[in-house]
Amino acid sequence: MRIAFASINEGIDGQLSPHFGRCPYYVFVDVDGEEVQRVETLPNPFYENHQPGAIPQFIAQQRADVVIAGGMGPRAISWFQQLGVTPVTTAPRSIREILDDYLRGRLEGAESCEGSEHEGHHGHHHSHHHFD
Repeated sequence: MRIAFASINEGIDGQLSPHFGRCPYYVFVDVDGEEVQRVETLPNPFYENHQPGAIPQFIAQQRADVVIAGGMGPRAISWFQQLGVTPVTTAPRSIREILDDYLRGRLEGAESCEGSEHEGHHGHHHSHHHFD
């Protein structure tokens, strides 16, 4: 599995960036089970000129399965979902720590920065009234 981290610094000891698109680096970590196989840092090619969709495509081209950042907008989340990359957001801390949490199943899902949508979880309980 390949996990991409939006990062402020290079390498696995870097700090997660609070925003997915506006970060200088992406750190790609290849893991097999809980074993880190390989770490690769690439500079963000769109750091200076942020274009919607460009970074998700870049991350997908690097064959990442998961992307982790401090936050991302709803458009970025839907781009990733369309490209088959799982977006995850979490509080910024060291990448090594986040990786550990992720591999132990403590991290899940993405909250979009612009207000999380929690509608749609209500009103699905259809009560069946039997009128005899």
